[in-house]
Amino acid sequence: MPTSPIFWAAFALLLFWAVGAHNRLVRLRSSVVQAFGGLDAHVQRLLAMLAECDAAHADDEHVADARRALQAAATQLGASLAVARAKPLKPDATAALATGRDALDGAWQALMRAREDEAGPAAVAPWKQQWDEHQAHARLAVQQFNEAAGQYNHAIAQFPPVLLAWMSGFKPARLL
Repeated sequence: MPTSPIFWAAFALLLFWAVGAHNRLVRLRSSVVQAFGGLDAHVQRLLAMLAECDAAHADDEHVADARRALQAAATQLGASLAVARAKPLKPDATAALATGRDALDGAWQALMRAREDEAGPAAVAPWKQQWDEHQAHARLAVQQFNEAAGQYNHAIAQFPPVLLAWMSGFKPARLL
């Protein structure tokens, strides 16, 4: 076993660097999960608003197909949100969440067009306003998630932390 003070100093320096770098990666990973929590809260509020909208249009037969499509898209988004909530850093989970958000947006637009054709613009104005507010909050939450995920991805791609990330099993996060 080497007894040189230089060897032990270099070993201690390497060990302290590795512990510090690993802790930084763990903190960055935690910030991605925390940022996902904010996005999760906004999506849940959006789903609650959609349930209110659905209840408000429950007796309107002219928009029944659009309502069913919106319900299906909301169910898909809720299921993908549950999967992503369990593993927010898993690329497949965030990809499914992004797909669910896109499907919901299309179904929402179709419902609003159908409702507007039936009852006029004044009937959908309050719902559109609520939707726009939810979308603005969700965009901010997505931006925060993407920034946190970008910092995490950048950190695990740098050399030499990439070696620690590989040994620890850290995988890149997918942006939304």
